[in-house]
Amino acid sequence: MASGVILWHSWLITGRTISFEPAHQLLRDGWVDGFFAISGFLITWSWVRRPRLRDYFAARGLRILPGFWVCLIVIAFVIAPIGVAIQGGSPGQLLLSGAPIHYVLNNFTLMITQTDIAGTPLGVPVPGEWDSSLWTLYWEALCYIAIAVLGVTGLLRRKWVVPVLLVLAVIWSTLLPSMSAIVEAPPDKRPVLDTATQILIAENAAARFAVMFLAGALLFQVRKAIPARWSLVALSVVIVLAASFLPNYRWVAAFPLAYALVVSGALIHNPRLRLRNDLSYGVYIYAFPIQQILVICGLAFLAPPVFAVIAAAITLPLAALSWYLVEKPAMSLKGRLGRRSPPTATPPA
Repeated sequence: MASGVILWHSWLITGRTISFEPAHQLLRDGWVDGFFAISGFLITWSWVRRPRLRDYFAARGLRILPGFWVCLIVIAFVIAPIGVAIQGGSPGQLLLSGAPIHYVLNNFTLMITQTDIAGTPLGVPVPGEWDSSLWTLYWEALCYIAIAVLGVTGLLRRKWVVPVLLVLAVIWSTLLPSMSAIVEAPPDKRPVLDTATQILIAENAAARFAVMFLAGALLFQVRKAIPARWSLVALSVVIVLAASFLPNYRWVAAFPLAYALVVSGALIHNPRLRLRNDLSYGVYIYAFPIQQILVICGLAFLAPPVFAVIAAAITLPLAALSWYLVEKPAMSLKGRLGRRSPPTATPPA
């Protein structure tokens, strides 16, 4: 999923578009939607296995926040100054301006309210945007809170609640106008958004992620009733591909996508693919700024798949450092709670 996000951003960040709308929709949305579906499955499992608020939120916070905070600092004080220096500017002046500190503090709570650092990056197809992947983490956190609320109130134990919420979320998404044209426009080309439009954009995001997270949660609920078969995975993939011709493929393909991802993972038994170290979060949060640096270096002329491979190769070492130096040590702190924690999902995010 994280590698797929790199691939999609390689079109966006080099100023290219995909004219075939079904491919455009799946390449743009499918990867992050997959993250939310997997999260819905695993986070629901996490609460059901150990329904304690303290343990639950400690596990969620330790998985997301330390890596996120360090990423903000690295972007503000390392990557952005490097970008400025490559373009012939003064990184020292940027660091002394206070803009990096403002960037970190304004985004500290997961809600991304500032995307640029003193107007940088400049002279790129997506200016004023250092890491457009981070905005989804806020919605992921809201999904965690929603599961906790359903769990504490006892609603999560009622088998009808998640299916009903999923149907309502799908209906909600059908009633909303698409905001993709505005969201995909570079920051410097977006129209000034009035309050009503901003609310519609937020509603689109809320409905989208609610549908995918609840699809994963529903799959967890019915996991013992639905068989895990490769034939059903293949059928689910066909449904997803066919649904991409709709204005919103999630209307019919949210649950099939969740099934295809979770079940295929369960059916793959190759021990070499059971990795003990999870670099996906680091790849997700560091790839976009690395891609911006590559564009600043003049590599936007490359074909998007080639650009994506180069970006992934440079991002992986950063992701490994994030895992070994930040994420893994932070997650080890869960042991201080004196209890064994349930499995956790990597946020998209």
